Amino acid sequence: MQGFVKDFDFVINRAKALKKPARVVVTGAYVENILSAVFQAEAEGFCRPVLVGSENRILAILERMGLKDRAYDICDVAEGDDLVQHAIDIVNAGMGDILMRGNTSTRSFLMPILNKQNNLVNGFVSEVALVKVPYYDRILALSDVSVSVNPSVEQRMEIVKNTVEVLNALGKEHPNVALLALAEKPSFHMRDTVEAQNIVREHEIEPIAKCNLVGPITWDLIVSKEAAKAKAFDCDLCGEFDAVVMPNVMAGNTTMKVLGMSANCNTCGVLAGTRVPVAMTSRASSVERVYLSLCVAAAMLKK
Repeated sequence: MQGFVKDFDFVINRAKALKKPARVVVTGAYVENILSAVFQAEAEGFCRPVLVGSENRILAILERMGLKDRAYDICDVAEGDDLVQHAIDIVNAGMGDILMRGNTSTRSFLMPILNKQNNLVNGFVSEVALVKVPYYDRILALSDVSVSVNPSVEQRMEIVKNTVEVLNALGKEHPNVALLALAEKPSFHMRDTVEAQNIVREHEIEPIAKCNLVGPITWDLIVSKEAAKAKAFDCDLCGEFDAVVMPNVMAGNTTMKVLGMSANCNTCGVLAGTRVPVAMTSRASSVERVYLSLCVAAAMLKK
């Protein structure tokens, strides 16, 4: 955990700075890695778990984990009922500050959130993943990695805005943002390169957000000054980017999973464009990664 904290200490410290514990509503609180992370945050004083699901089932898991006597609330939901909707109702009733994915699929978790009748959406919704790549000297934000399958130019501009807002909440002002593409030179054969060029031009006319925006640009140029020098790519921001906006969800989700699972990089995710912070955890994630997603969500709350 020591190296993990070193990488993300600025995020963790902002979460711990909350004046009172955030009420974290866990949808389907049946997953031990997620419960371990939530109760770690509870022990550190910035989380009050609100566990949604079958009370008997939750209590049995907490008993097995040695957590039954800790501080938490349970919302008892009958087997077969919509756990996510119950969790959203708790948030909308003013009894929850953060929504957190538990034992639910990505689709079943996202669809009720995106349903306008639930009043959780206050803009264009996208997921921002934070990744610490060992050879890179800063945290990278990747977006979108789960929500918008094939975003339009206008939607990618909203993703830029969302990503900058998350980084701002974490204390990073005026970040450097890259628009990932297959090549750094625009070509009508590659739609992503032309779209990236058009987005940058729009940004130069009227800023999308308070950031430096570059594109189209390839991954090697994003993370390496040496690659930029070798390719004679004239951009002082190479090797200093804070965020990468993906051309589509396939590129975003695959990049995040390859870095997280194959390269063993620390990753986490949070939704942007929602009325309350939403921690995008995974049943396959380590306790540390779930904990960090919660920290990012907590850091997005107003102090």
